[in-house]
Amino acid sequence: MSTSGDIAIIGVGLHPFGRYDGKSALQMGEDAVIEALGDAGVSWDKVDTLWASSMEVKNPEAITGLLGLTGIPARSTFTGCASGGNTLAQAANSLRLGDANVAVAVGLDKHPRGAFSDHPSVSGLPDWYGDLGLFLTTHFFGMKITRYIHDFGISHETLARVASKAFGNGSRNPHAWRNKPLSVEEVLASPVLNWPLRQYMYCGPDEGAAAAVLVRAEDANKYTDTPIYLRASTLFSRRDGAFELLSPSLPSTGEQSPTVYASKAAYEQAGIGPEDVDVIQLQDTDAGSEVIHMAENGFCADGDQEKLIAEGATEIGGSMPVNTDGGLLANGEPVGASGLRQIYEIANQLRGRCGERQLDDPKVGYAHLYGAPGTAAVTILSV
Repeated sequence: MSTSGDIAIIGVGLHPFGRYDGKSALQMGEDAVIEALGDAGVSWDKVDTLWASSMEVKNPEAITGLLGLTGIPARSTFTGCASGGNTLAQAANSLRLGDANVAVAVGLDKHPRGAFSDHPSVSGLPDWYGDLGLFLTTHFFGMKITRYIHDFGISHETLARVASKAFGNGSRNPHAWRNKPLSVEEVLASPVLNWPLRQYMYCGPDEGAAAAVLVRAEDANKYTDTPIYLRASTLFSRRDGAFELLSPSLPSTGEQSPTVYASKAAYEQAGIGPEDVDVIQLQDTDAGSEVIHMAENGFCADGDQEKLIAEGATEIGGSMPVNTDGGLLANGEPVGASGLRQIYEIANQLRGRCGERQLDDPKVGYAHLYGAPGTAAVTILSV
């Protein structure tokens, strides 16, 4: 599906990620939508449709009960950690179909403490998959980066640099959950959770919400003089042979990650290449994932991350700044909201609103999501 900039984001909102006792996910979503509407200069009664995503809330579209029961079509979608990108895409599609003139996308979640896990049967997997600990996401990501380290020579110091960068960026972000800088040495001194990944190399499930207001591009200037255009939106599931979340086997001849396919399709839709991107958001469930996703999204070759990260290429001010708001490592991951948090950061970077962490005149932003059951989404935005 070609997007060719026919949809514009005119407002974004965020309920900061963290822990909020006594506040529901729907209430956080309400706050995010109200902020996005205020940013767009649109009142709720002018919204024609809403798409929502959540892992913990069965019917996140029930947020209309807080925002106002205006009778609009309100729908939900869930595609694991890729949900935010998919929610944005569905809201955009409702505009393309002529079903709406103003659409809202919102993600919200409120997770219990601890790593994501469940019984493997909920995903159609055998009991032994859980008995071996593979349904515990920390275990899977430790296995995946261990193999990558072996194949491409990534050091433990590089993993620690990724985490240290995230917390450094988080310290510049007033909305970040983990906003204390940590040195490479401090990260390496933290306890090993699943080899080779240490405590400060993992993100934590938490709570929060994010939202965006969309219109057709031809209508954008009725609302704002700083519209952000949707240039590409893709989502791919895994192919047979790819070693992904919820894979019960690893064939001797492997297949590329769904990220590779989502990324290539997005570049084609947008008519650009990786060299044209100014600000990057990559799924950093753990430090190893960010390293792997740099290559899978076309920003470098496998193994080149070692040199690029050591030279500061992914830092604010570097040649390919990654996760300028601290990413998942500094913000945590309320699954339904995390993808729209990426959109919030990119939209604000492209509008020059990011204060201490603001990049120098970025024009193109790239957002990548990845998660269970081996699904990847990519969104490309531009001024």
